Amino acid sequence: MSKRLVAYFSASGVTAKVAERLANAIGADLYEIKPEEAYTTADLDWTNKNSRSSREMNDKTFRPAVADKVADMGQYDMVYVGFPIWWYVAPTIINTFLEGYDFTGKTVIPFATSGSSGMGKTNAELKASCPGAKLVEGKRFSAGVSETELATWAVQF
Repeated sequence: MSKRLVAYFSASGVTAKVAERLANAIGADLYEIKPEEAYTTADLDWTNKNSRSSREMNDKTFRPAVADKVADMGQYDMVYVGFPIWWYVAPTIINTFLEGYDFTGKTVIPFATSGSSGMGKTNAELKASCPGAKLVEGKRFSAGVSETELATWAVQF
């Protein structure tokens, strides 16, 4: 049996709830990807081209700092990585997280929350951040997704 981790970044709490349900559904450990500097409501205003999130997403090389590290990433074979969809891709803090570990030989499974946007070019944007990993095609879920639906999806990996 492989050891699983559900790591997630949640700006508003929606992704956190889905990540908690997923971890419960599959018996995985749970880890929150926290930025060193928390996002404010103004930071998340995607309609403001000068907001923090807009500036970060417009610069694909930008890597927001993560507050801490997973204690022993080596113990995990499968890592589910959750996030809200920003600008049709994962927020750049997900790249920061992935680049902080060696995922060689591990399976990385993205999952996202969004009101309507799909996964877009998420895998293309994340691939270089986890070299050596098997990066599988992710899936977008609505906020109200059930543990049963999450378990059914997760069992395929």
